[in-house]
Amino acid sequence: MRFKYSTTSPNQNEFDSLPRLPLILHQEDQRIEAIGLVDSGATVNVLPFELGLQLGGIWDDRSAIIQLAGNLSNQPAMPFSAIAKIGDFPQTKLLFAWVQRPNTPLILGQTNFFIEFDVCFYRSKLEFEVKPKSP
Repeated sequence: MRFKYSTTSPNQNEFDSLPRLPLILHQEDQRIEAIGLVDSGATVNVLPFELGLQLGGIWDDRSAIIQLAGNLSNQPAMPFSAIAKIGDFPQTKLLFAWVQRPNTPLILGQTNFFIEFDVCFYRSKLEFEVKPKSP
């Protein structure tokens, strides 16, 4: 399934486009639509604080045991899992580092988005392709 690169604001031009993936996340009775940044350079999936709350998460500083790097270093993060639905693909369990920092994007990284899905980037065409991993 191919997707177009997109911007977050109409004021941005195509050079600001990034691979953003629409998906539905759910946990128990909670279900939300979200847009995730597909980031092959990210070590882990990152879940913004607000989305974790909407999915029924309860923050516990004692459980914030994940050490992040890069722009999110020194941010406490808790393990969090949710079921993801992308297009017509089968549902997939994704594992996240849930961060308390405001305005953090939903990031789909190596663990475990790129373990569950094969991704090809076609930057020159402003497209990317996502498909479930091959058996």
